[in-house]
Amino acid sequence: MVVAIKVFKKSTPNGKITVYLSKRDFIDHLDHTDPIDGVVVIEDGYLQGRRVFCSVVTVYRYGREEDEVMGVKFSKEMTIASTQVVPSRKEKGELTTIQEKLVKKMGPNAFPFIFKFPEMAPCSVTLQPGEDDQGKPLGVEYYVKCWVGSNEEDKGHRRSTVQLAIKKLQFAPAGRAGNRLPSSVISKGFTFSSGKINLEVTLDKEIYYHGEKIGANVMIGNNSRKQVRNIKVYVVQHCEVTMVNAQFSKYVASLETREGCPITPGASFTKVVYLVPLASSNKDRRGVALDGRLRDDDVNLASSTLVPEGKCPVDAIGIVISYSLRVKLNCGTLGGELVTDVPFKLLNPAPGSMDRERALALKKTKSIERARYDNDDDDNIVFEDFARFRMSRDELE
Repeated sequence: MVVAIKVFKKSTPNGKITVYLSKRDFIDHLDHTDPIDGVVVIEDGYLQGRRVFCSVVTVYRYGREEDEVMGVKFSKEMTIASTQVVPSRKEKGELTTIQEKLVKKMGPNAFPFIFKFPEMAPCSVTLQPGEDDQGKPLGVEYYVKCWVGSNEEDKGHRRSTVQLAIKKLQFAPAGRAGNRLPSSVISKGFTFSSGKINLEVTLDKEIYYHGEKIGANVMIGNNSRKQVRNIKVYVVQHCEVTMVNAQFSKYVASLETREGCPITPGASFTKVVYLVPLASSNKDRRGVALDGRLRDDDVNLASSTLVPEGKCPVDAIGIVISYSLRVKLNCGTLGGELVTDVPFKLLNPAPGSMDRERALALKKTKSIERARYDNDDDDNIVFEDFARFRMSRDELE
């Protein structure tokens, strides 16, 4: 059986240059990140002495576009890698499997390129805009840019420039079962009465996959003279925008229960609660962080930000994401609230680290992947067009 290899392509508006990429999502494995491998195909006789350049650009937007006045910009655009593809200045290096297939299929007008993400480069994150927000959404995005010019400073013309949006994502570590379950123990005393209310919250895992139920065991012991009126449980998404040193939090799942309430003096109560944080449940909530670009139909909530071993989380740049499960006990008008947070991680599952039920499916997928690249038939490549990445005129001038 011949298995098709999906390759993404996009052409310049004049159709003279086409860029091919093996994928749009590039995974940060902490010790390394997938390289950006692609091929540029030039139409015969088009260049006439000119050159073709490619670069990887990241745009870090940390403020609303409509608030930009008096020349003040709330975005930072950085070129993190750049090279001259045609004619190549570098010695011919080792090609990836898909590059070899494309060069063989496209002939002498195909020119490969490869880029690497810098260490600790931020992951792709988009903050969901509100109904009244105009312009581009806040967040971190990447794109591969290819253009024709006489030199690298020549930014080319709109007709001969193409941009392909890509994403940098992180997976959960290979083994997500930790030795210690995340938990929190907290007590609250009262000024004009003796005794305390004790609250213990324990999660059933440290790392959850997108779409999984988050289970929390809530144990309440009331050794005070107050009553617990109700219990509220939230999944909280914490965002840190490092460019402006701003922090904010959003509830992405919640429940409220009066089961067992009021918890009277001397009583205790135990309950296991479940919450499922989903992007689809937060479609209209401004500021909720999502993985990558908004137009993706299968977009997830932004994954927790991971840093390599030996690195400090405060060294992470871009938009740093973390999660916690928050439990609030309402102790009445005078008693106030007892609140605790238990941190956890929310990520995409890494290949090879799924539960046993998924292991067989994964094994089958791996065999298909092997069949893809072991097959010498170049006709098993399927090309998929990138959606047109809209560029404003001033970006190309």
